[in-house]
Amino acid sequence: MNKTYTIKTTTDPIDHTIYLPMSTKEYGFIHTVSFGTLLLPCEINYSDELDQSILLSQELANQLMLPNEGKTHLLIHEGILNLGPLIGIFTAGFTESNLRPIGERSLFFAKFLSLDQSLGLFTFVFGAHHINWEEGVIQGFTYGKNGWEQGIFPFPNVVYDRLPNRRIENHQALKLVKKRLTDEYSIPWYNPGFFNKWSIHQLLIHDTQVAKYLPATFRTPSISKMEEMLASYQNIYLKPINGSLGLGVYQLMYSREDNHYYSRYRDENEINRLRKYPSIEHFLKVSFKDKLLSNYLAQQGIKLIRLDGKAIDFRVHTNKDEHGVWKVTALAAKVAGKGSVTTHLNYGGVVKTLEEIYDDPMERVKAFHDLTEAAIILSMSIDNNLEGFIGEIGFDLGIDTNGQIWMFEANSKPGRSIFCHPELKDADLLSRKSSLEYGLFLSMKSIFTPEKLIYEER
Repeated sequence: MNKTYTIKTTTDPIDHTIYLPMSTKEYGFIHTVSFGTLLLPCEINYSDELDQSILLSQELANQLMLPNEGKTHLLIHEGILNLGPLIGIFTAGFTESNLRPIGERSLFFAKFLSLDQSLGLFTFVFGAHHINWEEGVIQGFTYGKNGWEQGIFPFPNVVYDRLPNRRIENHQALKLVKKRLTDEYSIPWYNPGFFNKWSIHQLLIHDTQVAKYLPATFRTPSISKMEEMLASYQNIYLKPINGSLGLGVYQLMYSREDNHYYSRYRDENEINRLRKYPSIEHFLKVSFKDKLLSNYLAQQGIKLIRLDGKAIDFRVHTNKDEHGVWKVTALAAKVAGKGSVTTHLNYGGVVKTLEEIYDDPMERVKAFHDLTEAAIILSMSIDNNLEGFIGEIGFDLGIDTNGQIWMFEANSKPGRSIFCHPELKDADLLSRKSSLEYGLFLSMKSIFTPEKLIYEER
């Protein structure tokens, strides 16, 4: 029943009676109504007058903590009428402000929450401190036509993890929240955990279908390994294993002409630098005096296609949809800033559409096809090899001068900076919508086939 129905309430004291459209009678006897993980006994009457709506008393709506109006799915299984579903978005960094309860990220979350009713869902955002374990309720935030509002909700059908960074994610209290909600309440939790570059590489390198997309990569590279890689690839990248946003990345090059090494990086004052060194030892002494090579990877440099002499890579967003199937929701090029070690926007990079990169329509179609195919295959491989429910991935892919696709990064909580481009508004909407649709998919699976869901999470 993937149709949505309008909720109507009445002040008549109808006790626990719910009126449903006659078309729903075929789903059998119903004795319980559920919103989120809250269950209440109910009686069902069917009405010819109701077509795309349901009717219940205001009193029952209040007991269910159900919003007075809105659209809902009717998920009926084993005598239980499940309304919603209710998706909780878990994060941290709340403030005391009613206008911006999650600080600078309030707009980010508002864009998600304002989509829920178009999909027949209810959503709220919450933190660990909003949970009342004794009462089994959460004091979360919603966003609608009246702006931000705080309300009381039952525990949700599923939780969408949007913790902002690794440091917060590793906080013991937040790990306990996830453990309790998943273990004690059997609530599916999707998009947990930031990816570790080395772990992802180790997973994928053994998958013959995707290993071809991976640049040669080594953990804790020795000086001799760097020398060997430079001899093979002319340049290499040193990247923090748990880094993001291009922070702490070095490009290292060797010039046979003057027998010197060159490093491109961004300094602590956020200025792009190019420095010359007589040896790798000297480079490490200067650049790694407060860093550990054991926290770094060395990755093969790739001869990327260029626009006006500047390197190009591509951000490709993939999402699972309402059927749990991977699809590409956004694809854009990023052109490196002048003298930048990466294409990140905060390093002077610029977002471009494929139309702006390729004049030739045939080249454009081929790039789109190759990037899309690689992103889907990589998504499926990561999904099959990692535990938990993964609903979205952001890839940084490159195309070399021979037309081969390379994967540089896979991000479990991809940034949304590419959506600043005016031509990517539809992609922005589609990717957000898909994140919630996957929540609907997981909710339906946990209601109709919970044993299969447990098996799939491994």
